[in-house]
Amino acid sequence: MSTLSRFSACIAALVLTACGGGGSSMSANPPAGGTVPPDSSCSDCGTTFVTLTDADGDFLSYTVDVVSLTLKRANGTTVETLPATTRIDFAQYVDLTEFLTAATIPNGDYVAATMRLDYSNADITVEQNGAPVAAKPVDGQGAPLTTVDVTVKLDNKHHLVVAPGRPSLFTLDFNLAATNSVDLTTSPATVTVTPALVASLELVDQKDLRVRGPLVSVDTTAGTYVADVRPFNMHSMKWGRVTVHTDANTDFEINGTSYTGSAGLAALASAGAGTATAAFGTLTTADREFDAKTVYAGTSVPGAGVDTVSGEVVARNGSVLTVRGATIVRNDGDMNKSGEDDANDGMHFSRGQVQVTVGANTKVVKAGTVPATVVDIGAISVGQSIVAFGKATPAVSSSMSGDWSLDATAGHVRMRETSIYGFLKSATDGALTLQLDSIAGRKVKAFDFAGTGMTTAQDADPANYEVNTGALDLSVLTPGEPTKLVGFPTAFGSAPPDFDARTLVDFPRLPAQLTIAWGAQGTTAPFSTQEATGLVLNLQNPQIGAIHLIGIGPRLVNLLTLPSSPHLVPPASGPTAYLIVARDASQTFTDFGDFVTELGSRLDGTSAIVSLTATGSYNGDNNTFTARSMVVILK
Repeated sequence: MSTLSRFSACIAALVLTACGGGGSSMSANPPAGGTVPPDSSCSDCGTTFVTLTDADGDFLSYTVDVVSLTLKRANGTTVETLPATTRIDFAQYVDLTEFLTAATIPNGDYVAATMRLDYSNADITVEQNGAPVAAKPVDGQGAPLTTVDVTVKLDNKHHLVVAPGRPSLFTLDFNLAATNSVDLTTSPATVTVTPALVASLELVDQKDLRVRGPLVSVDTTAGTYVADVRPFNMHSMKWGRVTVHTDANTDFEINGTSYTGSAGLAALASAGAGTATAAFGTLTTADREFDAKTVYAGTSVPGAGVDTVSGEVVARNGSVLTVRGATIVRNDGDMNKSGEDDANDGMHFSRGQVQVTVGANTKVVKAGTVPATVVDIGAISVGQSIVAFGKATPAVSSSMSGDWSLDATAGHVRMRETSIYGFLKSATDGALTLQLDSIAGRKVKAFDFAGTGMTTAQDADPANYEVNTGALDLSVLTPGEPTKLVGFPTAFGSAPPDFDARTLVDFPRLPAQLTIAWGAQGTTAPFSTQEATGLVLNLQNPQIGAIHLIGIGPRLVNLLTLPSSPHLVPPASGPTAYLIVARDASQTFTDFGDFVTELGSRLDGTSAIVSLTATGSYNGDNNTFTARSMVVILK
């Protein structure tokens, strides 16, 4: 059993602004027809921006069809916010949020949301012994999942209000960590799914946002450009428009060439309307302004005029890079070459090996600096996260999940910052040694480090992984504790050191997840203390099942081995979201006290709780788990 899946997928950040005023920097251009009225005919509508994100997890891919996303007003009327069925691989959104659509909706008081998911053609991949394996989604009775409607109600104090001149924010979090259980003992592996949505009027997780779509116009004076929102490599449909703000520090890559600031915006203007764009940045919640840190355009956008492969290099042999468990995006939108477009619009996760060939004419760009640095192909080593641009070919003409090759000898490769987890063994000024646990979320057993060292004896050793830390402060580290580092593996054939770190996250700052389950029948007495200020789990309860742990990076803490039960408390400040999943209707809360009150009324001695999942941070000194979000599933 996969007892912990550090994975939380969000359909999030519906930014709603009245079309009658408000000064928003975003404007809608909804599709014709359907239940969503266009701007020109609706004088009392707001603009809805839907985005998607997710967090690090055990799933290598989790692709399902999102058929619809419906909002319900207090008067009972409903409004559809998605212009078309959208096929989404939630596992692709680990460190970012993506704008999904912009659609006008009538002003009013919204009290609930329903997402319809179709698992009929789901493509789910988990990692087993370092290898990607397929997993079959099933319901609680083991039956194959098909179409599922997931409804969540907002608490009475925090309805979504859309009114003229008043920007609003709404997030929907499809929490996979709380609602998916993986069993690797079956063939194929199975994922038992209890879909649920957590709703909030704020962004609970602050991450980079991505806006993708064809260029509409550029205003070099204002430092902005407008793009038609077209997420997930979609080649058509009108999904709304977003204004992207840039500044002197914005990094641009356009058709493989790097620019900074106004020079990049001018190059974007020269590229012309219709050019593919992808911007990464942040949303200023006060005025709903999207500020870009990085902008890609033209053939620098995956699938725009060229095939691409995204993933981690698990091995290298000369000029051939092996990527296993990769996302392939075809320029022509056809994965199987059968003459019909694939439902992903050319995007697919391959469980086989992808051989990426580079050469003397391959341009390699090292991201993470402004401007990005052009380096030699030798800089790409084992463990490196890459996006490779070239010509992709399946090993078998009908292959979708098997082996592929990509010829990048006349293309380019983008080296992305890579995150690693490990347990600290030792540290000195400017360097440390790890017991390496994972690279970009994949266990180290997936990687072959042969050839990474100056000699065979100096090849990277996961048991003693040497990291250059430069000026990073290592005084906060404790031997034996887990640590996260972000940076780049050193050039192939040049180790040691094995990794060049730019960012360090020590143990107290690592995100934590508490997971506990009480078996199929659940329990009517999960807590020894249940107050508005906090919850204390009853760890003496004999109905506690096999899952009872706190995950902090790669460390798993058995709750039953703690000297006492941890105290679950809300944070002192910042956005929060708590959900009670029930058979009749799930309900979400912003206030922890309201959540506990409702939970107390539900747990009346006859109702049982099946599982609880909380995300936040854990302080072992005072045995306190600060929960920024929590999902409780009732039987």
